[in-house]
Amino acid sequence: MKYQVGDKVLVLHSDEEGEIVEFINKNMAMIEVRGVKFPVHLDQVDFPYYKRFTQQKKGNPQPAPKKYVDDIRKEKPEKEERIENGVWLNFLPVMDTDEFGDEYVEKLKVYLVNNSKAVYKFDYKLTFFGEADFELKNSIQPFENFYIHDVDFSDMSDSPAFEFDFSLPVAEKGKADHFESVIKLKPKQLFNRIEELKKKNEASFSYQVLNRYPDKAPEEIKLPLDKLASKGFKIYSAKEARKHLEPARSVVDLHIEKLADNHERMNNFEMLTLQLKTFEKFYDLAVAHMQPTLVVIHGVGTGRLRDEIHDALRLKKEVSYFVNQYDSRYGYGATEIFFKY
Repeated sequence: MKYQVGDKVLVLHSDEEGEIVEFINKNMAMIEVRGVKFPVHLDQVDFPYYKRFTQQKKGNPQPAPKKYVDDIRKEKPEKEERIENGVWLNFLPVMDTDEFGDEYVEKLKVYLVNNSKAVYKFDYKLTFFGEADFELKNSIQPFENFYIHDVDFSDMSDSPAFEFDFSLPVAEKGKADHFESVIKLKPKQLFNRIEELKKKNEASFSYQVLNRYPDKAPEEIKLPLDKLASKGFKIYSAKEARKHLEPARSVVDLHIEKLADNHERMNNFEMLTLQLKTFEKFYDLAVAHMQPTLVVIHGVGTGRLRDEIHDALRLKKEVSYFVNQYDSRYGYGATEIFFKY
């Protein structure tokens, strides 16, 4: 590689000089121009010395052209109108080479990109398995690329969730108080995006987190409770709602023959849908009744039902932890969930 970190380079398409601050992979580098960092392909830069040499004046300098009073200053060309398409979460993979000469992703640089004319305040949080790992509060200006932090690529298999809570610097009448957005990446999805980048020779990939800041939702309609009661509807106090819930279970068996009498007529998708729906129902009841634990019997089989349940549990904030270990009653066919309140 003919360049090194710290080298001064010329960006060919803009004719600007910058400095190499980091190598992303063997074909790309991060450069800084007037305090702004951005990635470029190495074939799009060159050393600036030839340009400097050719611009040096040889011999006696030529006299400056005369200026006259009636010279009219040419107007500057209008700047190209920027396209507004919301706020995006941008991931820039940083590559390295292993001992066999193969490239691999070492880390991801995470940016927030505001392609709009609005200023937004934001609260950012990165969680793994529902536990906060990194938090940041700041604001982003119109058409700004805001660097947030680096994430080790090895951590991206731990169910990462990139959570944002946007708000306006000054509250506006008719606009929502805040807007929440979350990006959840699965390992297979992430791998496919990176492979697509390599094929297209692109630097980064993005997900939209805010299209247009929402308007304030209409106020909830207040129901005339006395009229509803007079028509025979049962009215409960919210404080006593738990008394009127269906009883919770400490053990839920999701074997399909326990859930449906006609399961022989059901296809695999219908059976899995019913099993997951039942799991969600008794999970919610366990939380509502503030149970300390819940045992879910999913069987062994192909492991599809178990994996779906585990993926769901990793994203539920009430879960302290869960285990799928050998039990004399269920073998390896059950998961025990421990709650936190």
